[in-house]
Amino acid sequence: MTSILKADTIQDTDGNNIINENSNTITIGASGDTTNIIGTLQNNGAAVGGTNTPAFLATRSAVQSIANATATKVQFDTELFDTDNTYDNSTNYRFTPGVAGKYVITSMVKLQNCGTDKILYNSIYKNGSVLSPASSVQLSGRNDDHSNIVTVIDVANTTDYYHIEVYHDAGGSRDLLVNNTYFSGYKIIE
Repeated sequence: MTSILKADTIQDTDGNNIINENSNTITIGASGDTTNIIGTLQNNGAAVGGTNTPAFLATRSAVQSIANATATKVQFDTELFDTDNTYDNSTNYRFTPGVAGKYVITSMVKLQNCGTDKILYNSIYKNGSVLSPASSVQLSGRNDDHSNIVTVIDVANTTDYYHIEVYHDAGGSRDLLVNNTYFSGYKIIE
């Protein structure tokens, strides 16, 4: 035997609406209420929610020397976190998500004592090719540290990988500093 309960509104014992249906919109609870769902909330059969993983954040443990006029892979050798063990911090210094989806990839680099009117490129590479470069020019009359940041949202398959390269024309090698130098990525919840 099947039972059907028909109601537009269900209230608690104090007369507050717990569930209300109006014009094909179902409202559960009211502003300020806490709603606990036991089980899986679904949207047309698919689970709702998710996590921003895989995700990682890597930095440098020490300065890295970057030769003049040479694109150089940054060796981000220290993981601050790596949720799914998808960042290689010892061999290839790259992020291989392993899960298809959209990703936010970011890099910030800081080069020591660049000199006036000098260029610094901070580039995100995907599968060995430049995906998104950021460039900046040290202002005239400045001879201090030079930094920039690049962020991209990209679609990855299970085998794509990302790494960072820097380039400068400061004349002679310059040190990539530890402070304000990082590489990060995370999956967007869809």
